[in-house]
Amino acid sequence: MKAKVYYYNMRADKASSSLASKVARIFDLAGFKSIINKNDLVAIKIHFGEKGNNAYIHPIYVRKIVDKVKSYGGKPFLTDTNTLYKGSRSNAVDHLVTAIENGFAYAVVNAPIIIADGLLSKNSIEVKINKKHFDTVKIASDIFYANAMIVMSHFKGHELAGFGGAIKNLAMGCAPAAGKQQQHSTVKPVVGKGCTACQMCIRNCPVGAISLVNGSAYIDHSICIGCGECVSMCQYGVIKPQWGTDMDAFIERMIEYAYGAYSVKKGKIAFINFVMNVTPLCDCTPWSDAPIVPDVGILASFDPVAIDQASYDLVNQQFGHRGTALEEAGYGMNPGEDKFKALHPETKGELQLEYGEEIGLGTRDYELIELK
Repeated sequence: MKAKVYYYNMRADKASSSLASKVARIFDLAGFKSIINKNDLVAIKIHFGEKGNNAYIHPIYVRKIVDKVKSYGGKPFLTDTNTLYKGSRSNAVDHLVTAIENGFAYAVVNAPIIIADGLLSKNSIEVKINKKHFDTVKIASDIFYANAMIVMSHFKGHELAGFGGAIKNLAMGCAPAAGKQQQHSTVKPVVGKGCTACQMCIRNCPVGAISLVNGSAYIDHSICIGCGECVSMCQYGVIKPQWGTDMDAFIERMIEYAYGAYSVKKGKIAFINFVMNVTPLCDCTPWSDAPIVPDVGILASFDPVAIDQASYDLVNQQFGHRGTALEEAGYGMNPGEDKFKALHPETKGELQLEYGEEIGLGTRDYELIELK
């Protein structure tokens, strides 16, 4: 049976067709009211954006979902988990400050913020899943205990996963630091030519595995835990994963974590993808590169695999933007070409969808319902 994915494009010619209005309407048209009972504590899973990033979901759209949840008797709170790397969101205090500075203050979004894995990312619950890589996964406590969850995801590229959407938001976003490390543990980055010794990777390595040797960054693999965050943090693209079969295991581990987060909320979880500002890298980088394609719109579904498959397909149907990382890649500018494979040729983003369907996270077979 096909999963329903509801879709609004970006066009607007009056106030009632503004994107903010569409966010509120898609909530109702997709039937999200059905997962909210009176007095439910409703987690709105969001990425607040790293300090310096500007591509994350705009707080005014989050406010629309907050107000919808309240209108149906729910008690919403915004939430995310702390990062493994030493950025502006590695503990709950810095995370809250960053969220507020990025526009997610109560006065704007009309809901409190709770960092779901606690002050130092120590608060989690073991969830049994019995899959290939994990028997159990660690899910942040306050996500586990919430009565319902709405996952709001910015769909964009990712240097390890190929792309990031609803599935990645479930997997990395609902795990404490220890769970993030479990997912990344097969990744062992290496430093290539062109290192400028800026030391961004050294400052952000959570275990001190990186040092300067002969004027270049050096990663000690006997210390490295494989979190992969130095790959994200290298603004010159010098640090790369050691590509190979282990990257399949990384994707599969990530999907199993997504399954764990989904399973504890099954029947009480819904997804909204914002396919706009489709940047080459994730919102964990302290900068945002130019979007690679025109803004597409917003999608809503109860199925995380279907909504990511639809988002992936819609992005790949676009012409690429000139003057972006996509044009520099030399491939992917035409409709039908895989934008994410062009940006990150060694990644296997499609494996997110294939393995997700295989283990029962959702279906790739969807019906796209375009709303007017």
